[in-house]
Amino acid sequence: MSMLADNLARVEEAITAACRRAGRLRGEVELMAVSKTFPASAIADAAQLGIALFGENRVQEFAAKAPELAIQHQRCPILSSSGTDGERVGQELPRPTTIRVHLIGHLQSNKSARAVELFDGIDSVDSIKLAERLNEAAGKLSKRLPILIEVKLSPEETKSGIDPESGEAATLLERLPDLAHLQLGGLMTIAPWGVAEEITRACFRALRELRDRWAAAHSSLSFDVLSMGMSGDFPIAIEEGATRIRVGTALFGKRTPQRAESD
Repeated sequence: MSMLADNLARVEEAITAACRRAGRLRGEVELMAVSKTFPASAIADAAQLGIALFGENRVQEFAAKAPELAIQHQRCPILSSSGTDGERVGQELPRPTTIRVHLIGHLQSNKSARAVELFDGIDSVDSIKLAERLNEAAGKLSKRLPILIEVKLSPEETKSGIDPESGEAATLLERLPDLAHLQLGGLMTIAPWGVAEEITRACFRALRELRDRWAAAHSSLSFDVLSMGMSGDFPIAIEEGATRIRVGTALFGKRTPQRAESD
């Protein structure tokens, strides 16, 4: 816990500094803790420190963690929400820590029903087929599911996301208002790895400009969220307009390498 607290303090300092350089308020940037490959206990520890939003990469991995998180929720007030009278449960904590967990990794459409059951949001929607499957699954659960569109702005083959200039993207944007059980919040992207800062910055700027263009053309949809920036580049992302950053290794430490690259 001490290491995590120290890491969080350093991340918060870097976020605040980036916001200051960009002339933004700290409250304009939401921190998502990427907990993929780390145990449920790491999520619980982070929740104790006030982190409320988590990102997971795989359906099966989080399905294994969810029961343990539920047990910890029952035993410990750190994961409790407000009482019925509006008073906090677990008054010793400095702020509410009811958590939300979003899927940020690539999702196969045949796993969409299970993903809707497990997650509070899906941040990696990259096709019409997936959106329709998620909408159907959410409807069966009488759920309005928050989603982000993942946009591919990097030439790397390992990166997922929809081509923003494709017919698929245009059709998805046209169809989304009719998918009543989905709530579009905005866009997500992953910058190229191991490139010069100006290339990373250009990627984030491109997502912001795409958001502005799509928001003007599709006024019925919400594009408030710009999820971009990870442990190695989130200060640049903040300077370029990120409203959500995805930070894993800078918080939890090194992890076993994974094929997917959501942090």
